[in-house]
Amino acid sequence: MLVATSDLEMERMRALWERTARTVSSANGLTPTNCATRTEYHRARRHFCAVRPVVSYRDVTAAMAKIFQSRGGEIIYNAEVSGLNEHKNGVVIRTRQGGEYEASTLISCSGLMADRLVKMLGLEPGFIICRFRGEYFRLAPEHNQIVNHLIYPIPDPAMPFLGVHLTRMIDGSVTVGPNAVLAFKREGYRKRDFSFSDTLEILGSSGIRRVLQNHLRSGLGEMKNSLCKSGYLRLVQKYCPRLSLSDLQPWPAGVRAQAVSPDGKLIDDFLFVTTPRTIHTCNAPSPAATSAIPIGAHIVSKVQTLLASQSNPGRTLRAARSVDALHAAFNQ
Repeated sequence: MLVATSDLEMERMRALWERTARTVSSANGLTPTNCATRTEYHRARRHFCAVRPVVSYRDVTAAMAKIFQSRGGEIIYNAEVSGLNEHKNGVVIRTRQGGEYEASTLISCSGLMADRLVKMLGLEPGFIICRFRGEYFRLAPEHNQIVNHLIYPIPDPAMPFLGVHLTRMIDGSVTVGPNAVLAFKREGYRKRDFSFSDTLEILGSSGIRRVLQNHLRSGLGEMKNSLCKSGYLRLVQKYCPRLSLSDLQPWPAGVRAQAVSPDGKLIDDFLFVTTPRTIHTCNAPSPAATSAIPIGAHIVSKVQTLLASQSNPGRTLRAARSVDALHAAFNQ
């Protein structure tokens, strides 16, 4: 449910409604008045879902990993990639832990490190990853029934962030968040996390500097609400006025990997970088987790196209089996 709490948000809601109406009408072209039969209308109505389910992404990931492994896939943990070498017949992946792996085709979904892995191939990415920490709170248990639906603010068309919203979790608890605070470390999940080299990288990027300059007011507001819990609370009270500071209980933060172009634009669409032997997912805007299965299936189809163009039959067969394991995980 989208909730407008100001005149500006009402204007944005009307614009959003108009865009949605145009998109839906062009997608199915059917209304009760122009449908030839009742069946056609009900078929068109399937584009609308009155119920928004929630899931545990931890459980979803574990289930997909289990399917992947059952089909012959292998998962290697605690392996930091330190080098990539693409050659005619494949890709060599080296890790800081001393491991070396070779593959016919590499799929990289490396999030916060996406631009760095592209650079390891000797390529200029054409973007830089800017990281924004999204901080959450969980409401005190006595407020688990305060909402029955997911409540979202009206999105700012200039920003690719959802804004602080209320989510009824699969266990019945309610979380609020996230904000969007510039993180001074690639994996800066805590407020105190800081990396001198990562901060210099931010300051040295003309694209990120332009983003910060263009959104200075909103950026400072996000930092203020991060440091001052009462400011965060006021955002939540727009939807649930009776909440107090004691109702906001700690909850893990996330870090968003946001691709930024050299001219200072926040890339708001999916971005892939491909070479003859690699596919890099470099930007995945919200709702990427919700859309993970069709996105994964799309990437697998791109890999299958690459495999079809490769000439080593033995290597291609082994790679195809690995891709089949991925495909099974997404389809099942």
